[in-house]
Amino acid sequence: MAVNNPYAKYNNNKVLTASPAELTLLLYEGAIKFCNIAMIGIEEKNIQKAHENITKAEAIIEELQSTLNYSYPVAQDFNNIYRYIYDLLVRANIHKSKEELEQALEELRGMRDTWKQVMKNAKSM
Repeated sequence: MAVNNPYAKYNNNKVLTASPAELTLLLYEGAIKFCNIAMIGIEEKNIQKAHENITKAEAIIEELQSTLNYSYPVAQDFNNIYRYIYDLLVRANIHKSKEELEQALEELRGMRDTWKQVMKNAKSM
């Protein structure tokens, strides 16, 4: 597929040249973006918009879970958090609940911010 939009080209190159740590950060940011769009969908009572964006966020959580390396003990902790976020997203989607979606967003923002700090600390080593 030819990409003529300069913004799309930039984003495509950003993904193709990203390190694994940067890709993880992009996944967190994508999940947050889709949750924010879903929140707008709920506020607008646009069920389809809310549903589509929550399912996109769910897919990102599944991708994050699938990349865990269980040779490290912390992987199970991450899996537990991802499972919790995924469950919040499912419940938010079923009930079109702003409260459950906001809880998921809060967890995702915390994960993203922690990941950013880990990346910053790794660079300074």
